[in-house]
Amino acid sequence: MDGSIEVDGIRLASHWARPARSGRVPGLVLSHGFPLPPRGQVASGITFPDLADRIARDAGWAVLTFNFRGTGGSEGDFSLAGWRRDQEAAIDAMLERADVNGVWLVGSGVGGTLSICTAAEDPRVRGVATLAAPSSISRWTADPLGFLAEARRLGVFRDPEAPRDVAAWTAELQQLDALACARALAPRPLLIVHGSDDPVVAPTEAVELASAHGAADLRFVIHGGHRIRHDPRGVATLLGWLDRQVLPFGAPNADPIPAG
Repeated sequence: MDGSIEVDGIRLASHWARPARSGRVPGLVLSHGFPLPPRGQVASGITFPDLADRIARDAGWAVLTFNFRGTGGSEGDFSLAGWRRDQEAAIDAMLERADVNGVWLVGSGVGGTLSICTAAEDPRVRGVATLAAPSSISRWTADPLGFLAEARRLGVFRDPEAPRDVAAWTAELQQLDALACARALAPRPLLIVHGSDDPVVAPTEAVELASAHGAADLRFVIHGGHRIRHDPRGVATLLGWLDRQVLPFGAPNADPIPAG
């Protein structure tokens, strides 16, 4: 991450990618997921600037990716409500640009789940794509204090006393209803990309999200794992979907169809 955006007085590390061509282009906010062991928050989003650059180069979109509060180079402490505000701030930053025409969200893991919920409440978002996103955070809500201890081990709290209000922090977890969010997102487009052999998020969760939305484009990558953003087939699926999103605005990168 080589830049920053600010929300709630917190600096979030960020990276902007812009296609080479001039003129207005569609905008994309790209979100990472919750940290995984062994490196925890230190490695959060570390490869996302590369993916942002790839999307800008190959799809012709402006892309903003960032570290959620409490991860990577960002300040602050993890909370679901805080992560939702981080996404909203990124949407605002994207739409403030004069060279951007509309905004879509792409999220990996829990970043994808939150993208669905953020978009469901923000009509400015034109569509969402998820990569290995869970349909619930039941593992967290089943044992919130155990999850809190895990989150501390992964380093997502800068303040050693955070969260100051454990009850409110826990209530935020319990209030997230991803399936209701998917229903509310419809009929806006939703792409769900999932590895058939994902050991972290069961493929059945992708089916649950798609069923709740009712018209989602559900794509399984055969024998794909959890980090589907590193699978060329998953990236190709995402790029193809992005191309289809801009058809109403014209396809500036497409070659003319030859006559005859």
